[in-house]
Amino acid sequence: MNKIKTDFLVVGSGFYGSVIAERIASILKKKVLILEKRNHIGGNCYSEYDKSTNIEYHKYGSHIFHTSNKKVWDYINSFTKFNSYKHQVLTNFKNKIYQMPINLETINSFFNKNLSPHEAEKYINKISKKYYKNKYDNFEEKALSQIGLELYSAFIKNYTEKQWNTNPKNLPASIFNRLPLRFNYNEDYFKNCIWQGIPKDGYTKIFKGLIDNKNIRLEKETYNLNKDYKVKYMTIYTGPLDRLFNYKLGKLKWRSLLFKKKIVNVNDYQGTSVINFPEKKFRFTRIHEPKHLHPERKFKNDKTLIIYEYPKTSDDEPYYPVNDEKNRLRHRQYKKMAYKIPKFEIGGRLADYAYYDMDMTISAALQKFESIKKNI
Repeated sequence: MNKIKTDFLVVGSGFYGSVIAERIASILKKKVLILEKRNHIGGNCYSEYDKSTNIEYHKYGSHIFHTSNKKVWDYINSFTKFNSYKHQVLTNFKNKIYQMPINLETINSFFNKNLSPHEAEKYINKISKKYYKNKYDNFEEKALSQIGLELYSAFIKNYTEKQWNTNPKNLPASIFNRLPLRFNYNEDYFKNCIWQGIPKDGYTKIFKGLIDNKNIRLEKETYNLNKDYKVKYMTIYTGPLDRLFNYKLGKLKWRSLLFKKKIVNVNDYQGTSVINFPEKKFRFTRIHEPKHLHPERKFKNDKTLIIYEYPKTSDDEPYYPVNDEKNRLRHRQYKKMAYKIPKFEIGGRLADYAYYDMDMTISAALQKFESIKKNI
């Protein structure tokens, strides 16, 4: 392995690494070596088939592609076509199903009212007014100021505690920005995005297409900073920075997920792809039923696959960065160390210690490639 020479070395085969590798191989016609420590390509977007039901599922949780970035949309559509799936999330509270994010149907159903959009907005403003502040110091303060105590206690507080394993008062207010509030009946979770859907042939086929190039070679190996890989131009690293430096400054804290599959002998278990379970009596936070991600496909009528999602703390399979002040500072210190390495670039959600949607990752990779192209 250490005798192999390459023009570019890419560490990680998720969207960031695979897109950059594809662009370098296709446009610059340079040799790219991709190192992947997992036994599959695609990072956390990897999909595979359940042998018992022949249902394709996303191994690391349901991934719904959504974007309003035309450049990203055009690029990804050169490797796949998308179905017509529109994402809807429901939540089960006290054995009753509600819409999430909170919309007019949620408000009317929860409070047993029949409010118009204008009336609902006035009502929510009334019950949340006493929590208004000029500056919100934490997640709970921001949430209460937007939806009031009752909706927060039912749908948000316990779910957040389970997800992050901490009191919401210890989380930054900015996290609540990902939870929109609507005063209409729109049930489309990503209604502000122009395009959304699930790849018709699954995510894994996208990655196979991205790296299917004579100039790209894939090797299963964990990257070692101290190893000489004979790289002519540049190494592009997409993994966690603390792991890169063998945790020299300490570990960055991540929240992770554990998924437990179950085959159920019914045609349809819950009627939708994802249902949240905010109550603490449930250890899991969500149940996924992946067959609903592909309404265009035909499945056997006698069984279905469901997947329970359990939050946990782990840096083995990092999902969500715990972006408190201590960890942000540590990450900045690791970045400074990475910037000192010659012919070395970092990028992607793990290296950036950030939560990125798939389109954001692809966009960042395309921008990084343009920078590389100018300097080669």
